[in-house]
Amino acid sequence: MGSFPPLKNDLMVRAAWGQKVERPPMWVMRQAGRYLPEYHQAKGNRDFFECCRDPEVASTLTLQPIERYAGLVDAAIIFSDILVIPQAMGMVVEMVDKKGPHFPSPLLNPKDGQYAELIGRDVDVSKELDYVYRAITLTRKKLDGRVPLIGFCGAPWTLFCYMVGNSKLSKECKTWIYKYPKETKALLQKIAELCVDYLALQVKAGAQLIQVFESSGGELSPSSFKEFSGPYLAYIAKHLPLKLKELGLDRVPMIVFPKGAWYALDACCDMGYNVVGLDWLHDPAQAVKIVGDRPVVLQGNADPGILYGSRESITKLVGNMVEGFGWASRKQGWIVNLGHGITPFVDPEDLKFYFQEVHRLTKTE
Repeated sequence: MGSFPPLKNDLMVRAAWGQKVERPPMWVMRQAGRYLPEYHQAKGNRDFFECCRDPEVASTLTLQPIERYAGLVDAAIIFSDILVIPQAMGMVVEMVDKKGPHFPSPLLNPKDGQYAELIGRDVDVSKELDYVYRAITLTRKKLDGRVPLIGFCGAPWTLFCYMVGNSKLSKECKTWIYKYPKETKALLQKIAELCVDYLALQVKAGAQLIQVFESSGGELSPSSFKEFSGPYLAYIAKHLPLKLKELGLDRVPMIVFPKGAWYALDACCDMGYNVVGLDWLHDPAQAVKIVGDRPVVLQGNADPGILYGSRESITKLVGNMVEGFGWASRKQGWIVNLGHGITPFVDPEDLKFYFQEVHRLTKTE
């Protein structure tokens, strides 16, 4: 890994460990992305996954919001994609312009030869995803300690949904869990083990926090979440620290983001993650009550659509969050974020105003 410059702004790390801090740290999901004009310039005519695989390009894109919002944003998140794990497992993933990711040969059923291949394949994430680790190391160096760097992966259930070719109706993933539960769980376990290895190697390369994206959490009913998501999220939270120890590395704060699974907040607080991300369907004050006296930090949770709104609406929403998360009295337990990633066509100046309002409304007199 080599040595990196010392961290000048460790607010995000301290807050994620649950410490009292002078103001809530903030970053946003998809902050390095297509809403920025400089993103399109740096991306050029490269395919999305080409950008992920080129450490120089990936690090440039990761740094763009840090440079644009200098002094306002408290963490960088490596420019990559959750679907690099299915790619490492041997599946083909294409990024279709204006439509998103597409699996030309999804998993059809357990008798599909591809399923047996995936279950039986010995996947070496250290080799297959080397480009991610190189991008992380390069980005850490370029950051020069300005803010910490977040590494991430997709959660097993979310990756599984993509791998079976999930459509809007969730027909494919629902068929699997209700018709082939045993085979589904075998694949989820395999993915969970790969996630642990992948995240540990990201930390070795220089990631200072990690986030697990359970973006398809809301596809599951409460009972199905307990069966097909929760156990695999808990597996990652339990085994990542063990893997880091095995590699001679210190623990890092772990964040889980179970989008849409509002009913699972209580369970997620007991999984072993330091931070639980909230989407915009949560009421902050209610979420704080659910956490209770457990040492769990909440992250979120502005509706990303607020960035299409008026400045007055942004100010009002930020004020509601500051009050709902009890910032004035607690001074801990909250990392500011949106309730999901930035959506397209957002004016970067409106995001800047959002950041400035958080600063203004949370600064200690």
